[in-house]
Formats: sequence, structure tokens, C-alpha cells
Amino acid sequence: MSTPDLLLVRPEGSFGDYARGDDCACGVAGDRCAEPGRVDSKRKLRTARMQIPHMAARDAVALALSEDAAAHDVTTRWSVAPRQWATAVIVTRQPGLAAGVPLTAEVYARIGGETQIDESVPDGTRLEAGDVLARISGPAHQIITGERTVLNFLQRLCGIATLTDRYVTAVRDLPVHVLDTRKTAPGLRLLDKYAVTAGGGSNHRLDLAAMVLLKENHIAAAGGVTTAIDSVRKNMASEGRAMAIEVEVATIAQVREALQAQPSWIMLDNMTVPQLAEAVRLRRELVPDSDIRLEASGTITLGDLRAVAETGVDAISVGSLTHSAPAMDLSMLLSIA
Repeated sequence: MSTPDLLLVRPEGSFGDYARGDDCACGVAGDRCAEPGRVDSKRKLRTARMQIPHMAARDAVALALSEDAAAHDVTTRWSVAPRQWATAVIVTRQPGLAAGVPLTAEVYARIGGETQIDESVPDGTRLEAGDVLARISGPAHQIITGERTVLNFLQRLCGIATLTDRYVTAVRDLPVHVLDTRKTAPGLRLLDKYAVTAGGGSNHRLDLAAMVLLKENHIAAAGGVTTAIDSVRKNMASEGRAMAIEVEVATIAQVREALQAQPSWIMLDNMTVPQLAEAVRLRRELVPDSDIRLEASGTITLGDLRAVAETGVDAISVGSLTHSAPAMDLSMLLSIA
């Protein structure tokens, strides 16, 4: 049974998720479904154009407004006249990339639906301090009630896109993919990963069902790298499934063992630059005609990134893109109409 190529989300589209390996190109339905992938020049990494995750956005906005008790904003209700009309702009105070701007309309649609939204910039737009992301007009009380929720989403997503752009730009001339991880905010997985693509990055697996990724504890429980991969292949076949297998290794000896087992991907965890270069050399020497991809992982900083990329790995996963991206400094400025 053949193993499908790994599906990577790229910035050519808006959003999608990782290949699940069954049903369709991405294995999911609805607005989380990817278009059929196309083959990238680097070791046949399939990329796809995606759609913004509308259902995830609706769910996230509904939860955010609920936890903020937006329907019971006593301060605004008691201080702002119900028919007072206003306009507002969302402005960035620093350079960066736009991401999540369409959530502005989603927030205000749920608050009352009387506001008009002009999304001034599309996601992925490069911003300078003072640029306007969106213009809002409507009842002042609705604009004010939704202010914090809108800014929370935009500050986070723009921050992720901006940090991702810094990583991608640092290795733009090299044949390597910058990947995110599952280290996302609970409940915001799809939106966080969408912001990564807005910044030019690629998505690693969406969730635990997206692919097989044998980590250190799986390997320990299974009894070794080869045993773990063999077990997965046996049980996958018994279920009539086919999907990508990735295995995490931490030593050169494990690299050799993994190359013999020939998974789709090998994750090189917390290796030094010389070790990464050796892993690339071993792939070239031991399995020169294979499509095995090598992914560097493990607290790779912006300062380390280029040296890691120059070893010849196919991808570099960076957890900090989503778990440590600084929020963009944004503000909403209101004027009475």
C-alpha cells in the first residue's frame, strides 16, 4: 500500500489542514477541506490552496464573546446612548503582517449586525506603523462592546504571522519549509495555523488523526524505532488505511535505523548542526533514491535557523511561531459620527 505525500499548507491560499491520507486530498470535509495538492520541487512536498476556516472562526468568536459576557456589557449599556452612531479604525502601532482581519466582521455580526465593516487590508499584507487594518461604522455601543474581542484576535494572529514572516524571510533563498507545530492555544488551533500561512509558513499536522508521528514515548513503549514503524504499518494495513508516517529520532544511530525502515519523514530532534548535516549525508548515502524527508526540530531560534537550513534538511518545525509570538500592538480609535 503506497503512502501519500505529506500535504503542506502554503501561503498561496488562505488556510487548510494537513493531509489525513484518506477520503480526499486532506481527509476532511466542509470548509476545512483542502483542494487537491500540487507537487513542490523539493522532494515532492505537496502543497495546496486552502480556505479561511469559517466554522472555526465562528466558534472561536462565539466563545470569546460569551466569556466576555458581551450581551451584558453594563458599562457600555449604562453610559452610551443606544442610537449614538460612531466610526472607528483599527490601527497598528508597529510594522508587521496582517492576519485574521475577517474576524472583525464575524465579531460584529454576532454583537448586533448593524455595523458596517471595511476590511482595509487582506491577510498577508505587510503593514507599517499607523496603517489601518479595518474601518467600522455603526452604533457606538456595539463597536465598543466588541472592541476587546476583535483586538484580542487580531493582536494574536497578526503577531503569529509577523513572527512567521521573520523566519521564512531568513531562509527564503533556501529549499526548506518552515513548519508550525501543535503548540497552539487551546480552541484556536485552526486560526493559529491560518496565521502561520498568512506569514508565509507551512502547517505541520493539524491534529492527532492527521498522520502518524512516532515520538520518543511511542518508540519507548513500542520497543524501538523499527518495531514502532512495523507495528504502525501492520495495524494501518489491517484498517485499510494509508497515511504518512513520521518518526522522531535523537541520535545518529536512530537516524540509520529509521532510514532502513523508510518512513515518509524523519524528525531530527534537538540535534546539533553537525549531526543534522550527518543525517542528510546518510540519507544521500544509504537511500539515495528514496523520498524520505528530513525535518529538524527542537527549540530552533531565529539565530539558529539559517545554519540549520543550510544542512540540507527539507523542513524546520518551530513551536515558537504559535506558542511565543509577541502580540502585535494594535488599537481601536473611535469617533462620534
